[in-house]
Amino acid sequence: MKHFFQKNRLSFIIGLVTVAILIGGIFLFTKDGDSSVSPQVVSNSLLVPQNAIITSGFSNGTYLPASASASLTLVEFGDYECPACGVYSPFIKQLLIDFPGEINYVFRNYPLPQHKNAPISSYAVEAAGLQGKYWEMQERVYETQGVWSGLADPTGLFMGYAKDLNLDLNRFTSDIGSDTVKDKVDNDKKDGDLVGITETPTFYLNGKKIILAGSYDQLKKLVESALSEK
Repeated sequence: MKHFFQKNRLSFIIGLVTVAILIGGIFLFTKDGDSSVSPQVVSNSLLVPQNAIITSGFSNGTYLPASASASLTLVEFGDYECPACGVYSPFIKQLLIDFPGEINYVFRNYPLPQHKNAPISSYAVEAAGLQGKYWEMQERVYETQGVWSGLADPTGLFMGYAKDLNLDLNRFTSDIGSDTVKDKVDNDKKDGDLVGITETPTFYLNGKKIILAGSYDQLKKLVESALSEK
């Protein structure tokens, strides 16, 4: 009888410990799953290169330059042929409208190998940037993603966008195939590899990777929270 009670007492204790472990595991899983900001910080020197094109807002039809007083830096590694990146593009623009001068936004090229027109679309945006129309070309490219992504060669279409933006077409033609532009895109990709990018879009807010679920409200709340801590 004594042996029976000892055996059952041991089973009872093991059961309690098991339940405690399970409850603890569920708590930790829930805590991690609800987190939207990674605790790890990536160096700003790696995320934002010296030649980065930066905007801090969109007002009166114009993209604002970098703001020296902005307390937040939002970096995106993206692919212009990526459908998810196309979804987030208007979210970013709305963010720039809602928080002018408070966020410096940087886009880094990360063309995925499965998207055959991702490189040339990046070249087109970078080439337009050399004539001061980076964000305008980016917006046009994203808006028409469904048109050019399936083309064998969308260069002619991008030339049309350059004409609409009143760019010097001879210079644009030269720049889109230049080593300067290609090296810029390649360096972005290399930096993305260094920080461990595995998908697009991937965002970093003040060096911390943020987890998003396709909602502008979620992105806005993260920014508001970060600003309140400054």
